[in-house]
Amino acid sequence: MPASAFARGLAALGLSLVVASPAVSAEPAARDLFGAAGRPAALREGAIGSYARGCLAGGEMLPAEGPHWQAMRLSRNRNWGHPRLVSFLTAFSARVPALTGWPGLLVGDIAQPRGGPMRSGHASHQIGLDADIWLTPMPPRVLSRQEREDMEPVNLVAADGRDVIPERWTPAHRALIRALAEQPGVERVFVNPAIKKALCREAGTDRDWLGKVRPIYGHNYHTHVRLACPAREAGCMRQTPPPGGDGCGAELAWWFTDEAMHPKPSKPAPPLTLAQLPPACRIVLSAP
Repeated sequence: MPASAFARGLAALGLSLVVASPAVSAEPAARDLFGAAGRPAALREGAIGSYARGCLAGGEMLPAEGPHWQAMRLSRNRNWGHPRLVSFLTAFSARVPALTGWPGLLVGDIAQPRGGPMRSGHASHQIGLDADIWLTPMPPRVLSRQEREDMEPVNLVAADGRDVIPERWTPAHRALIRALAEQPGVERVFVNPAIKKALCREAGTDRDWLGKVRPIYGHNYHTHVRLACPAREAGCMRQTPPPGGDGCGAELAWWFTDEAMHPKPSKPAPPLTLAQLPPACRIVLSAP
């Protein structure tokens, strides 16, 4: 991938490219250390570091199900988050039936029990303030654990990646994403560029909320909501606010260029090591 295209894709998620030095690269990958932690750190709650380079103290588990949500892919043990995010999800899910007509939300990955890098699937989701919400209505019954492993989410994006599939895209999807973006404390809502295009087309004149909805590939099936750092947690690295405007002009158009849609292969960055995370993450790993 050309450097400019790769950098823009990372920037959309609030990430940056880091190349490990030879002295650091010999250390164990942080994803293996945090992926092996099965329980949260018994510490005061805290998001430590940045969304893509940090960890989580005092994590709280989103229960497998509630009145208006069900957690998916339970075998991954990624239904842990900052207590503020867990409270946000449970409260917001109660509004979903009125907003969308759905019984509730299917919640995908949040974070590992102690946050940190994951062995697969995400560069962010490290400090317990990110959550994936499926763009598939929750069924009106409790799914079995096996169903939560096997059920496939609905793909809303056309095969060429340039727009949504009209027969699958509904006003409920638009209402859900808009409501997420309008919630206090929400930093960003990530969607596939084709979904952002549909939102831009259908938003009408009230467009203030669109600026928080950021395009990024890989979000055909779900939306990714990110909360801002809690005000009193100095260890949490705040993200630069999104640029002004609705993000529906040239900024969005870039995602449909050949540079963005058909990038050249590139060598992946080496995995993060513990030395590349905030020092407090060592305490998180070693805590009972």
